[in-house]
Amino acid sequence: MLFLCSQNKRRSLTAEKIFDGMNGHFARSAGTENNARVRVTAGLLGWADIIFCMEKKHAGRVKEKYRDIAANKKLVCLNIPDDYDFMDEGLVETLESCVGEHLL
Repeated sequence: MLFLCSQNKRRSLTAEKIFDGMNGHFARSAGTENNARVRVTAGLLGWADIIFCMEKKHAGRVKEKYRDIAANKKLVCLNIPDDYDFMDEGLVETLESCVGEHLL
């Protein structure tokens, strides 16, 4: 699983920490902005079986910049706004609820 947000400092990084290793799943995270902690790359997108974007704008950036790779991937928009801190309890609960249904 690959989780994407803008800066890779709060939402996607929290998701990586929660889901990496859970039930045998591997998770990584990245940001779509130039100044992200870890920037999304073609390699990361190619590695992922499923890509979770926190907002529609992140999915749009992936589809625009990496059209060929994104066309063959399951891309899920979680619609989680940038209103949380890293590992915020509300963010963890929201992620578990939103992502869990896709891991069945």
